[in-house]
Amino acid sequence: MERPAWAPRSIDISVPSVSRIYDYYLGGSHNFEVDREAARKAMAHMPGLPKIMQANRAFMRRAVRHAAAAGIEQFLDIGSGIPTFGNVHEVAQQAHPGARVVYVDHDPVAVAHSNAVLEGNEHADVVAADLRKPQEILSSPQVERLIDLNRPVALLLVAILHFVEDADDPYGAVAQLRDALAPGSLLVLTHASYEGIPLPAERAEGAVDVYKDIRNPLIMRSRDEIARFFEGYDMVEPGLVPMPHWRPESAPEDEDPYAFAGFAGVGIAA
Repeated sequence: MERPAWAPRSIDISVPSVSRIYDYYLGGSHNFEVDREAARKAMAHMPGLPKIMQANRAFMRRAVRHAAAAGIEQFLDIGSGIPTFGNVHEVAQQAHPGARVVYVDHDPVAVAHSNAVLEGNEHADVVAADLRKPQEILSSPQVERLIDLNRPVALLLVAILHFVEDADDPYGAVAQLRDALAPGSLLVLTHASYEGIPLPAERAEGAVDVYKDIRNPLIMRSRDEIARFFEGYDMVEPGLVPMPHWRPESAPEDEDPYAFAGFAGVGIAA
């Protein structure tokens, strides 16, 4: 397989990547055939996966606009993925030109493309780091330069926690991040779940097995398990709901049924 010019030399382009599969679902061009093959296998079981990803992105943009309207001008997006149109910095800086944004991802392709997109933007940067090591994120030069932890921050964990297994203590990681943030900070979160998928669970499990096969297990948690991530936060109305129901800008009944798979919510730190 020929290595494209945009692919860092350090990555193995024969191994699928979650962020590049996500890029493929969203119609992006920064993915390889091995990523597209894995995506097609998952879509054979759950054909609406691209609709779920689109609903994630739409919710993220609504939540960022909500945060900006509430006066928040600092955004920490962990598991940010490969940049696509309507990224956090674009939405936030449209509302507040001086808004500061730090992206975090452990995929070298996502980091390389974020660096390229953000070139010349002095109020945004990217960190190569992992959600499972919150202290490395919080003590990174990029966060120290751009984020004042004594002021409210919007922490985005969009479509990332379902890739963290219970053995890696996702609840502990989220709690560490919460404890580092000032009162009034927001947690913006989406998470996959079998609840809401317009398919029998056993068929949806076929898509989950594809992620297990590429050694990026997809952990489908219940609504109650997802709600635990908001401990220490007061939920913003309408609470933890299917993505199209969170402060919709168009009629939810017009959405594709797959858009209702999983849950989204925003919490405010007391």
